[in-house]
Amino acid sequence: MSGQKPSLKSGGSAQSRFQVDVVTEASSAAPTPTAAPAPAPAPASTDGSKHPDESKGRFRVVGFLDSGALGSAMDIGLPPDVSYEPDTARSDSVSLHSTGTGHTHISDSHSNTYYMRTFGHNTIDAVPNIDFYRQTAAPFGEKLSRPSLSELHDELDKEPFEDGLANGEEPSAAEEAAAALAAKEAKGGTIKFGWIKGVLVRCMLNIWGVMLFIRMSWIVGQAGIGLTIAIILMATLVTTITGLSTSAIATNGFVRGGGAYYLISRSLGPEFGGSIGLIFAFANAVAVAMYVVGFAETVDVDALMTDELNDIRIVGTLTVILLLGISVAGMEWEAKAQIVLLVILLGAIANYFIGSFMAIESKEPKGFFGYHTAILLENLGPDFREEETFFSVFAIFFPAATGILAGANISGDLTDPQSAIPKGTLLAIVITGVTYVAVAISAGSCIVRDATGDHNDTVSDTVNCTDAACTLGYDFSICKEGGCQYGLMNDFQVMSLVSGFGPLISAGIFSATLSSALASLVSAPKVFQALCKDNIYPGLGVFAKGYGKNNEPLRGYVLTFCIGLAFILIAELNIIAPIISNFFLASYALINFSVFHASLANSPGWRPSFKYYNMWVSLAGAILCCVVMFVINWWAALVTLLIVLALYIYVSYKKPDVNWGSSTQALIYNQALTHCLNLTGVEDHIKNFRPQCLVLAGYPNSRPALLQLVHSFTKNVGLMVCGHIRTVSRRPNFKELGQDRARCQRWLNKKRIKAFYTTVFSENLRHGTQFLLQAVGLGRLKPNTLVMGYKNNWSDGDMRDVEIYINTIHDAFDLQFGVAILRLQEGLDISHIPGQGTLHPSFFEYLSLCPLHGLYPSPLCLFLLTDQRLLESSQQFKKKQGKGTIDVWWLFDDGGLTLLIPFLLTNRSKWGDCRIRVFIGGKINRIDHDRRAMATLLSRFRIDFSDIHVLGDINTKPKKHNKLTFKELIEPYRLKEDDMEQEAAERLKAQEPWRITDNELELYKAKTNRQIRLNELLKEHSSTAKLIVMSLPLARKGTVSSALYMCWMETLSKDLPPLLLVRGNHQSVLTFYS
Repeated sequence: MSGQKPSLKSGGSAQSRFQVDVVTEASSAAPTPTAAPAPAPAPASTDGSKHPDESKGRFRVVGFLDSGALGSAMDIGLPPDVSYEPDTARSDSVSLHSTGTGHTHISDSHSNTYYMRTFGHNTIDAVPNIDFYRQTAAPFGEKLSRPSLSELHDELDKEPFEDGLANGEEPSAAEEAAAALAAKEAKGGTIKFGWIKGVLVRCMLNIWGVMLFIRMSWIVGQAGIGLTIAIILMATLVTTITGLSTSAIATNGFVRGGGAYYLISRSLGPEFGGSIGLIFAFANAVAVAMYVVGFAETVDVDALMTDELNDIRIVGTLTVILLLGISVAGMEWEAKAQIVLLVILLGAIANYFIGSFMAIESKEPKGFFGYHTAILLENLGPDFREEETFFSVFAIFFPAATGILAGANISGDLTDPQSAIPKGTLLAIVITGVTYVAVAISAGSCIVRDATGDHNDTVSDTVNCTDAACTLGYDFSICKEGGCQYGLMNDFQVMSLVSGFGPLISAGIFSATLSSALASLVSAPKVFQALCKDNIYPGLGVFAKGYGKNNEPLRGYVLTFCIGLAFILIAELNIIAPIISNFFLASYALINFSVFHASLANSPGWRPSFKYYNMWVSLAGAILCCVVMFVINWWAALVTLLIVLALYIYVSYKKPDVNWGSSTQALIYNQALTHCLNLTGVEDHIKNFRPQCLVLAGYPNSRPALLQLVHSFTKNVGLMVCGHIRTVSRRPNFKELGQDRARCQRWLNKKRIKAFYTTVFSENLRHGTQFLLQAVGLGRLKPNTLVMGYKNNWSDGDMRDVEIYINTIHDAFDLQFGVAILRLQEGLDISHIPGQGTLHPSFFEYLSLCPLHGLYPSPLCLFLLTDQRLLESSQQFKKKQGKGTIDVWWLFDDGGLTLLIPFLLTNRSKWGDCRIRVFIGGKINRIDHDRRAMATLLSRFRIDFSDIHVLGDINTKPKKHNKLTFKELIEPYRLKEDDMEQEAAERLKAQEPWRITDNELELYKAKTNRQIRLNELLKEHSSTAKLIVMSLPLARKGTVSSALYMCWMETLSKDLPPLLLVRGNHQSVLTFYS
């Protein structure tokens, strides 16, 4: 037995459980009847040392089996990070649970709870562990799930895996894809870069562009040494602030691939991230063409192959094909190429500085004299020519300072992005900034602005010659008339003249342009791939696929190549170049704004480990970026802003199904909380009254007509809360309650119904409504009106339910709530119909069973046809109402709520064609007076109406047959105390308080007749109305029985169009004062 492996049994669960049979105990105690005898007890640990894997926080099998019998953990198919360790404790068996999502748990089958070694003991609770906090599996470790609260708190017979995952979190499709990729990466073979190779080198190569060699000397000539240093420092200030902001975002959590897009989208949300990600990827793609064309222009071809323009196209095409080959070969080859280019570039820079100390007489006619104080002082100030200004020169230089995101753009290929991005980016800004300043001072100290290149232009007239060259023996004053080809102002290749070895400067120019082109060619597909993975823009998912061990975006490379090649063939980039620069600046502005926004939101989740940032400095950086955009090119800045705005509006409209915990969400919450607290300090005013409704709708899709009507007059006006009271007779399932709350809120959001959903467990409707009336709301955002559906089937059910229903109305009035009750003749509740509130195909399949002919349809057909009418009725408030009337029977002054609701309805497009007709009670001899008085009141309330009807015959006795119908209605609910002993009558009344006494009938005879008469008048005047809004009759609590009150409402509202009975809390909700 000891030499055999334990057998495996299927647990029979849907979650793929595997049961390991017990072979023996690990303790030296005598075996129990349920365990086989042990051939050799396993020695227990006596030194108190931990298992090697325990420090990693992995789940381990606590199988308590003999090691020889059990074998290794791999023998029973356990994951490699789940280890087995014998223990002295005992258990019936051990089972491995797999949720099907890559998450593994070990549980004891007797108690169905998870076990871990914690503090040296077997306990369910798990110690803090980084693997519990991973969103998906990652190369750094496997995602594990801690025991959920239910598993720790619920009874032992509960099933811990009933939701698929232990903590109830279902992974999204994006997370599953990321998990698969991470698992693939974890197998090894991926290439990851450190901060030097991955960030520092790339940023320096991108910042040290061709500008360093062919434009820096010209800028010094125009602006002078002083203003050139100011220009460099201004550009460096913008990039430094952006670098600090980038560092803050990059250290506020794990950074995946996507560079600037990932940083912005995870901070500001998909709207900003999606818009900037697309233009940033496009800018990098076109930047490839810019750099390649710059390279092609500097290639000195002795003989033209065709003409100058086509030569640029040919050289550019061959160059970009070569760069594509390097990129497709993989990141490792691309990184090696970057190192080679960096060595060449550093050699070229060193070559220049060495040459600046080697003054050669033959170079003096061309303006290079070596370091001289006279030249330094002359070049210290500006000498702007050809309509150049400080800002125009700044606009030319600033693109040279960009490129600080070259390292962040390949964040997915960095070993530790959180550490690499801050160190590499900021150090690159410092090194390149110092280099630019050093070159500016050096060039301005040893090269004059103008030189003729003629050895014969020596000083002949010391009186008129005052330039620095005059003190050195040369007279270049003729250059003031123009035409000179040498010096800082005239020779773009002057650095080659100064250098010790001229061709090395040319090699540096090639290196600078090619490295920048290569970095952009790699950045664009990486950013675009991350954008496509998030599925922000439909149809771009084809570019999300990666290939090889590094998940290379080969399709993105091809797309970038095509875009770059197209612009290379145009070969005219003077127009597109400013737009590209503005695209980069827009990205920088949003990165800075992201830090400001996240700090302003004050979210507890904003905890960057990089502390050297300030929210106001970041805001200043964002503003500076926008200013620089307009300085460089105002129309390009406008185009950039319009494109970003258009993409932002598009993404906002599409509402991608993502939730990244953005600072936008945090700020919205912060503002909502602040405004709610501010409202509590302000007393309510009549002018600001708005109906805030608690709607007892059950599940939101159960009573769509009720929801749609209330939504029509609360949308963008007042609060709407869908209350659901779930009656339970046994212990409630609170976990199910939470799941229902989330699901119903999603349903409301999907249907674009602006409402909240809340639910409570209660014994009955009345108690649940009491809970909701007292507890729902936050400060001033609290319901003031209870909206219910009419209880159509009240006469068929238990009268105790009617007692509860009527008492619920009384409770609302006691709490100073207004009450509104909607009645449709077909009813409101459609939850019993297949499809639960939607026109489900299965319902029509049932309906097809009914023949359309025959005098006596079957009961099933009658039932189905009734349901069909109910479904049609439930959708009537969803569609446009067309021309018609809303009849307002404002019989009693309740503060104006009965009038306010119809007015709000007519402001909606669905009800816009309806006109309000007002019906009021009056006397026959005062009809004209009452009509004028009401017209005056309505005009002062500024409420439009089409007609006012004064009901002079409201007190006329109702028709005899209607009175008989009412008598038949109340007959089953009468107490009939005159026909029994007084004691028996009192006992029956106490047991059934809803019964109607004879005294009660006599006392409220006039009110009963009024309800009957009102129904007659309603049928006479409002039978064609789209909606009737009528004052709800009141019944004095404790005096009018529930049955009589229900009979009043039944009589009043039967056989009518949709009827809304409304009664405010008798506090004014309308005013004619300003």
